[in-house]
Amino acid sequence: MSVAHPTQNRLLAALPTAELERLSARLELVPMRLGDALYESGGQLEHAYFPTTAIVSLIYTTRSGASSEIAGVGPEGVVGIPLFMGGNTTPNSAVVRAAGQAYRLERRSLAAEFQRAGALQGLLLRYTQALITQTCQTAACNRHHSVEQQLSRWLLWTLDRLPAQELTMTQDLVASLLGVRRESITEVAGRLQLGGFIKYRRGHIDVVDQIGLQSRACECYAAVKNEMNRLLPGVWSCPISLPVVP
Repeated sequence: MSVAHPTQNRLLAALPTAELERLSARLELVPMRLGDALYESGGQLEHAYFPTTAIVSLIYTTRSGASSEIAGVGPEGVVGIPLFMGGNTTPNSAVVRAAGQAYRLERRSLAAEFQRAGALQGLLLRYTQALITQTCQTAACNRHHSVEQQLSRWLLWTLDRLPAQELTMTQDLVASLLGVRRESITEVAGRLQLGGFIKYRRGHIDVVDQIGLQSRACECYAAVKNEMNRLLPGVWSCPISLPVVP
C-alpha cells in the first residue's frame, strides 16, 4: 500500500513547495467511508476536504425527497468552496460515493491561507470556476440528453478520478445520483454491456472499453474535462474531443 501524501490531491500537488509545506502541518488525513455525509444542506461547514483516493458527490434534495448529483469531486478538487467564497453554508449536501481518503483542513486555517493571496487562492478560484462549469453542464445534460449518454458521461467522469477501471456501485445508487428510475439504469447498463463497453455484476461496474464508452457519451464529458484543463493544466488529464451521439 502506498504511503499517503497531500500531493495525491492534484490541487495540493500544484502548490509551490514552500506553500505546500506550510499547509501540510495543518492537514489531517481522514478516512472517507462510502455513504459518509461530510455536511448537510444548510449546515455550518467546519472543514474543507481534499480527496486523494475518494470521490464525493454534491447532492441537491428537493422538498419531496427527490435528489440528484449536481457535481462530483475527486483527487482533482476540494469539497467546501463556501468556506473561502464567504458563504460557510450551502443548500446542497456532500456524500462520499467512492470510499478512500482525504486530507481535511479546518475552516479557519483555510481562510487564513486563502487571505495570504498566494498560489492556493488562485488555484481555488480557478477550481471554483471549473466546478461551476461542471454543475451547469450536469444540469443541461440531465435535461437534454438520454439516460445512456448521462450514464456514459458519469462513468467516464468517475473513471478519470480513480486509478481502477472497476467501480463499486449499485444500480440504485447510480439511479439516485442521476435522478432517474432504477429501471432506466438497468436497461441502459444492459445495452452498454451487450455493446461490449462495460461488464456489470451486482454492485460492480467494470469498464472494459473506455474509448468506446466515450463514443456513447454526450459532449458534456469533453466540455467539463477541457474546461478543467484550460483553467488548471495538468490537474485532470489531457483535453479531448469526442463525437456527439444523437
